[in-house]
Amino acid sequence: MPIPAGAPIIDEEDSPTPWCQCCPGGLSSLVEPIDVSERADRSTQNILCFAPILGPLLFDNEQSDCRDHCANERTFLSYLRLSIYMAIVAVAIVLSFHLRKTASEIELRMAKPLGAIFWILSVSCLGVGIANYTRTVNKYSRRAAIVQSGWKTQAVMGAIAMSIVGSCITLLVINKLNERADE
Repeated sequence: MPIPAGAPIIDEEDSPTPWCQCCPGGLSSLVEPIDVSERADRSTQNILCFAPILGPLLFDNEQSDCRDHCANERTFLSYLRLSIYMAIVAVAIVLSFHLRKTASEIELRMAKPLGAIFWILSVSCLGVGIANYTRTVNKYSRRAAIVQSGWKTQAVMGAIAMSIVGSCITLLVINKLNERADE
């Protein structure tokens, strides 16, 4: 439908009516920005639980807050990526764990427990990433964030590192035992 001459051009983003009539207030009310500095009770509540849940958090940018917040998001995404990789490895180990064309008896016995270990570590890595992210965002809202991780994070990351190194050593030993058995 052509626009009549002389009619004002209305930007859809600036229109006060919601584009979806299915929700009271429209879907746009779910994604309204939250100004954290205007919240008086921010020291006692989890800042990520304020309504609207899907709205972006707006912090006052003093000193290096934007850089620190972006670093926190990148760290969370690194935890997420590691968790996904470990989940993929867990599924691959359970489905088809063998070093040669056919799986040996010891490889078949190790597949499910080793896959379960990697799956548990994957979920714990994701949990640590979410906990660190929410804790840091809550501290940003109180202007008290420090960049460090606690003993729980160090314990989970240590367990993941030891599991990966232990699995590699185990696979090398099994491969060497299979080679000696073939001779």
